[in-house]
Amino acid sequence: MDNQAPPLEMIFGNYMAWKLDETSWCISFMEGTEYIYLLEGTEKALLLDTGYGIGRLRAFVETLTDKPVIVANTHFHPDHSAGNGEWEEVYLSAGWETDAPSVLNPGAGPVDLNTLPHPDYKKIILHDGDVINLGGRSVTVLEALPAHCNSSLFFVDEGHRMLFSGDEFESHQTLMYDNSSNPEAPYHVEKRIENLRLNAMRLKEIVSDGWYLLPNHNGTPISLAYLDGYLQLVDSIHEGTAVIEDKLNHRFIEMDPKAPELCRVRCGDVSIFIKKQEVLKIYGKRRAHEL
Repeated sequence: MDNQAPPLEMIFGNYMAWKLDETSWCISFMEGTEYIYLLEGTEKALLLDTGYGIGRLRAFVETLTDKPVIVANTHFHPDHSAGNGEWEEVYLSAGWETDAPSVLNPGAGPVDLNTLPHPDYKKIILHDGDVINLGGRSVTVLEALPAHCNSSLFFVDEGHRMLFSGDEFESHQTLMYDNSSNPEAPYHVEKRIENLRLNAMRLKEIVSDGWYLLPNHNGTPISLAYLDGYLQLVDSIHEGTAVIEDKLNHRFIEMDPKAPELCRVRCGDVSIFIKKQEVLKIYGKRRAHEL
């Protein structure tokens, strides 16, 4: 039996696309567990995220649309933005600089970013309320409060009833430990968990029956009920009723150097990965504003 590891392209750059509707594609990779989205208007297309920079995503995208492509990042982590250098310019959050070491440090991802066509691509900052006009289709940008990371943006396509949640809200699980690789990045567990709640509340004000909630990992689209699930999880952490599991049961997370410090905190159908010593600081304790 051949036990050689598969080439990087097989995992990180083996792209497959399927349609959400006639002008919206989901591009999957990472053995089908991660997604990039392509939204087409009458004049332009919007690509949300660029993957790891392996397998030449740009060439693949150009087989799906002949429109000029605007590129934006849901957040600045290597599996979402290491491929930015395939394009001349990319739209992203002002928080990208805080999370930058997770992408730009040597060895942060599986590819040398200097080998991409535009390693010094232009960075254009998006702000809350900005609108990206694709021609007959508009996408609104919302800034996420720092929870999963420091650089997340939500993208709202009201006309197609699509809300793109990045890694802030996934089916079943969300990473809530610091993964910026930046020792100067702020991390306060109570604030992070509160931001998770506030982000969920904001998205719940936007979506209604018939909307798609589209994360970047572990299934898409997903039920809007997951937003309620995360709200219940936050409450259960403060009440001390959430289940803390030392066994992670996630192949990719178990490969993280931080894995020995992590636990899974579960309530119903949702969970978070977080450093156990951090969540125990607030487990079973009332929120600061309730004291």
